[in-house]
Amino acid sequence: MSKAQSYFECVQCSYQAIKWVGCCPECKAWNSLDEISTTKSNRKNVTAAINADKHLHKLSDIALHDQKRIMSFCGEWDRVAGGGIVPGSFILVSGDPGIGKSTLLLQICTELSKQHSIIYFSSEESLSQVKLRFTRTQNKDLNPRLGKDDNLQLLFSDQCSLQSIIEICKEKKPTLIVIDSIQNIINSETDALPGTISQLKESAFRLMRLAKENNIAIIATGHITKEGTIAGPKLLEHMVDAVFYLQKEDQWQTRTLRSIKNRFGSINEIGFFHMKGDGLQEVANINQHLLEQTKHAPGSTLVSSLEGTRPIFLELQALVVPVKFGIPQRIITGIDHKHVSLIAAILEKYLHVPFSKHDIFFKISGGMKTKDQTCDLGIALALLSSFFQQPLPAKAIALAELSLTGQIKPIYNIDIHAKECKTFGFSSMIIAKDQVLNKQETPTLKRLTTVHELLLFFPESENGE
Repeated sequence: MSKAQSYFECVQCSYQAIKWVGCCPECKAWNSLDEISTTKSNRKNVTAAINADKHLHKLSDIALHDQKRIMSFCGEWDRVAGGGIVPGSFILVSGDPGIGKSTLLLQICTELSKQHSIIYFSSEESLSQVKLRFTRTQNKDLNPRLGKDDNLQLLFSDQCSLQSIIEICKEKKPTLIVIDSIQNIINSETDALPGTISQLKESAFRLMRLAKENNIAIIATGHITKEGTIAGPKLLEHMVDAVFYLQKEDQWQTRTLRSIKNRFGSINEIGFFHMKGDGLQEVANINQHLLEQTKHAPGSTLVSSLEGTRPIFLELQALVVPVKFGIPQRIITGIDHKHVSLIAAILEKYLHVPFSKHDIFFKISGGMKTKDQTCDLGIALALLSSFFQQPLPAKAIALAELSLTGQIKPIYNIDIHAKECKTFGFSSMIIAKDQVLNKQETPTLKRLTTVHELLLFFPESENGE
C-alpha cells in the first residue's frame, strides 16, 4: 500500500514547502518552486547486516592504478581537461543554446572513437539530425553500411531513459559515453517531469555511480538559466568531477571553453575554438590571433593575463575626454568598472591628473574579459596615454600591480608571462623594481618604483596638466 504525496522545491536553493508560493522565502527568487510528486510506502525498510571490516580500508592497503588519460588529440580540449579525460570521471559541459556544445562533443567523440569505444546518447535530437551534423563536421558522406572504410568505434542512441542507459553501458562497457543533455533524462522511478530537481539529483547520482563503479568516463551537457548559471540545483555541480562552460566572444566567431571546476586539473583553464561551417576548429595560437588586431596608438596598452596556466595578451583601450555634463561618465566594458575608477583615483591623487573632470571610456579589445590584478599598470598607462595623447613605446607590455599608496608592486608567475613575451618578440617589459625573475632570456626590462615614474613615458607632458 502506498500513498501519493507532493511538495514544492526551489530550483535555486532547494528550499522545500508543502504549498506553492510565488517568492522563495530562502533565496527570494520568483516563480522558482516546482512541484515534486513522491510515493510514500507504508512498508518498513529492512536493513541488511553490514560487515564493517569489508567497507573500511587503510590508506596503505588501497591500491593505486596509474590510469592513462584519454587523449582526444584536440589540444584545446585536452588543455582544459587537465591533459586529457580521466577514466571514470564525470564531466558537465554547459553553455548558451546554439553555442556549439553538441558540435564540439561530436567532434571530440569522433577523434576518440578511432582508439576507444564511445556511445553518444542524444535525448534532444533524432538520430538523423545527429547524422546530418556529423556529415557536416566531417565534410564527407557517411558509409551507410559502416563497412571497412569506417573504423570509428562510435555508436549512437536516442534513448533517454536513465535505467536503459545504465543497462546499455553495463552490457557494452564503453570507454566514454556522452549524454546530451542531462536535463532530458527520464528516471522512471519518480513521477516528476524531466529537468526538475528530483530528476536531476537522482540522474546525476546514478550516473556518477555508473562512472565510478564501471570506470566509464561520462560527459553530459547541461542547460543554463537566463542568469547564465547551470539549470538545476547547485548540488549538480558538486557531484560531478569537472564543470566546463562554452562561451562566445563578442567580436569574432570565437568560442572559449573555460574550466570552472576540475578535480584532475587546474581551474580557470581556457581553450579557444573558431566556429566555421564545418564545425569548431581549435585556435592553438590565440595570442597571435589577438596581436594581429592591436594598433599602436594613444590610449592603447598591452598586458598579459594568466588564464589557468596560459598567458593571454590583451589590448586595453582608454579614451579620456573633458567632461561635457556636470557628472563625469565612466563607461567600462570587459573589466570591473570599480577597478578602473580606483586606478584613476590613484593617478589623480599622486600625479594630479584631473580625471575627475574627464569622461573615461575603457574597454578590452575583442570583447575579452579579465579580473586579473596584473592589469593595474596597463590600465594606468592606457589612461595617461589617452590623457596626454601620446602613444607608449611600440612592442612594450606592462605587468605590475598598483597599491593605494602609489607603489608599483610585483606580480606572481612573472616567468610564464616573460617566456610568452619573448616568444612573440616584445621589445620591453614594464615591471616593478623589486620584481624577481628566473635566469632566462627576456625582453628589455624597465623597472619602476612609484606611479610618479610613469610620466617618464610622456616626455612632452607637464606634471599636473
